Amino acid sequence: MTTRVESPRSALLVIDVQKGVVGGTYNRDSMVANIASLVARARAAGVPVVWVQHSDTEGLEVGSPAWEYVEELHMTPGEPLVHKVHPDSFEGTELEEVLTVRGVGELVVVGAQSDQCVRSTIHGAFTRGYDVTLVSDAHTTEDLTEWGAPAPELVVAHTNMYWSWMSAPGRTAAVKATAEIDFT
Repeated sequence: MTTRVESPRSALLVIDVQKGVVGGTYNRDSMVANIASLVARARAAGVPVVWVQHSDTEGLEVGSPAWEYVEELHMTPGEPLVHKVHPDSFEGTELEEVLTVRGVGELVVVGAQSDQCVRSTIHGAFTRGYDVTLVSDAHTTEDLTEWGAPAPELVVAHTNMYWSWMSAPGRTAAVKATAEIDFT
């Protein structure tokens, strides 16, 4: 149970599913389809969908085609969009305020990249007292093996594995597949 007892609601947090971020990632199409399914299910259940969009000066300039969200995902009016420049979606953004206003104490997290912004954000949320569920088949990363990283499918698997073992007083960490997420 979240340490944010005054915030009993869940939210779907969609991180950086932008053209320039996921264009060449592992299992991209399946991951985006899973996210689209979760977005539709969250909306149907009245669960807030919160979008996060990264920008930088190295290919994700604000307003550029690479900065835009992928065509398969559509934000609706009233859904918050949080802009960020750091990997942790909480750092230097209004994300915590967006969640507080909506009474959110549990985050269901999807997006990219598993070993950068997703990882930083799930840790940032957990240390701020949120319960965090990582959707095992709805996050991805690019191939960075040329710089010594494991293959992307191993990065995704490792992220799922270590998050399933995360613990802290008064909070829960979980890893579930898209089919296991129940917003009701």
